[in-house]
Parts: sequence; structure tokens; C-alpha cells
Amino acid sequence: MIPRVLTIAGSDSGGGAGIQADIKTITMLGGYAMTAITAITAQNTLGVSMIEVLSPEMVAAQIEACASDIGVNAVKIGMLGSAANAHAVADLLENAGIPVVFDPVMIATSGALLADAETIAAFARLMRIATLTTPNLPELEALGGEEAVLGSAQNLLIKGGHGGGDQIIDRLISKDGELACWEDSRIETRHTHGTGCTLASAIATGLGEGMGLTEAIARARLFVRSALIAAPGFGAGHGPLGHAQAQV
Repeated sequence: MIPRVLTIAGSDSGGGAGIQADIKTITMLGGYAMTAITAITAQNTLGVSMIEVLSPEMVAAQIEACASDIGVNAVKIGMLGSAANAHAVADLLENAGIPVVFDPVMIATSGALLADAETIAAFARLMRIATLTTPNLPELEALGGEEAVLGSAQNLLIKGGHGGGDQIIDRLISKDGELACWEDSRIETRHTHGTGCTLASAIATGLGEGMGLTEAIARARLFVRSALIAAPGFGAGHGPLGHAQAQV
């Protein structure tokens, strides 16, 4: 079965993150990518220079168009752009009965703010719906910490890339405790733009094809690490990953 994966996220004109990274990832892992664009950004490896957020009506229309005709096996949610968009997405996915991976994007790799306080407050609804929520350490802190997030989230993958040290530790936890833990050596590179988007869409692709949660995460982590190693070296800032050269 070819998993039909819908990514709900912002467009990155530089191609390294967001919708563009998701399409590359889903395609490379054998899935069929569909998109609901929430915002258009003008950005490159040096940062975001402009953001234009789409209306919740347009976001909802894209989701409904894909689901009503092609069908959806899994969903990845990234940048939402507004609280209204977050609620529109939650309204449509609440009873969808399919795996949902929510990457609570707040700040771009370059440091640009991608979610205001009202949008972050709306994340609680999406975390309740999502099969898996994938915050990095700064995002986890902004959401109130591990205990606060577990009050809403079903499963939480805490990404350790922003931690110090030579080792990166990613932890999968639920209300019942730690389910799995992965530890790998840090890959020293400035070409890390889109790692979170890539990981989340890779996990969604795995869940869409019927993998278990830990299996989907394990494969997604290998894909991200391979794409980091294969980064083409483009741009003067935080460059994109090498999706097309990655192997799992």
C-alpha cells in the first residue's frame, strides 16, 4: 500500500523546511504527499523575511479537497500561522480516526517567530488529537514542560537536539512513562534547516503504511541522520538537508 500522507504546514521558499521538506521526505519514503498550506514564507538559509498567513477557510478547503477524493492515511501538522488555523484543523481532524503527528512549530531554525501566544495556546487541542507530538527542548519549555504537555498529549517524542553534549537523546513518553529512548552521537553541521519537519513527516509516513509508533520513529530518525550527512552544503546560513541522497 502506498500511504497517502497529508501535510498541513507552511511553505518555505528556500525548500529546506515546511511543506517542501515534507513532500521530499514523504516521497523518498514511498508515500504519496498531499498538502494543505497554512502560510507562505519568504525565507532562505539566513532567515525569514516575510510571512503571509492563509485563511482558516482556505486551509480547511485544502484538507477537505484531499480527504474527499484521494483519501488520507496519516497527517503531519507543522506551522499553522494563526490560532484560527489551529482550531480549523482541530475541527476537521477531531474524529478522523487516522494517525496524526503534530510538530508544534514555534521558532524557525534561524530564530524567526512562527507562532504567537494565542496560536500556542490553541496547540492543546491538537495535542489531544495527535497520535504523537514532537517538541524540541525549547518548544517543550514554551508549552509548560513535560508534565503540562502530557496532560494533553497522547504520546510525546522529546527531541534532544537542542541539548548540550556530544550525544543526542530522544525520548518517547506517554502518561504511563517512558516507552522508548534513542541515543546517537551528534552530527556536527550547520546544515540543519528542516530537521523537525523531516522527522515528523517521516514518522507520519511510517504510521500511514501501518508501522507501529516506535518502528516509525526509529526509521524516521535514521532518515534524518542520513539526510544530515548528505546535506548539499547550500546557503550561507542553516542549510537544507540532503533528502534525495538520504538512505534508510
